[in-house]
Amino acid sequence: MSVNAKIQEILAEQALLTPDDVSDSSTLAELGIDSLGVVEVIFAIEEEFSISVPFNANDPEASNFDISSVGAIAQAVQQLIAEQGS
Repeated sequence: MSVNAKIQEILAEQALLTPDDVSDSSTLAELGIDSLGVVEVIFAIEEEFSISVPFNANDPEASNFDISSVGAIAQAVQQLIAEQGS
């Protein structure tokens, strides 16, 4: 399964949707994922890919981890996997 597909699966599970309902252009708000949900998604991503996500839940704008859309999240995860050698 590709990184993108796995991200869609994680987000769909959090949003109580099917992965088919999650597109690369979807935002977390459009999926109904609130700030607590974002934290849970980050934990799920870290666990799934064995990476450490540089995300500050208290100040998401200050993070270097782009959560603006599903595609942006997948791209950021792929970059972290490459950087962290997983």
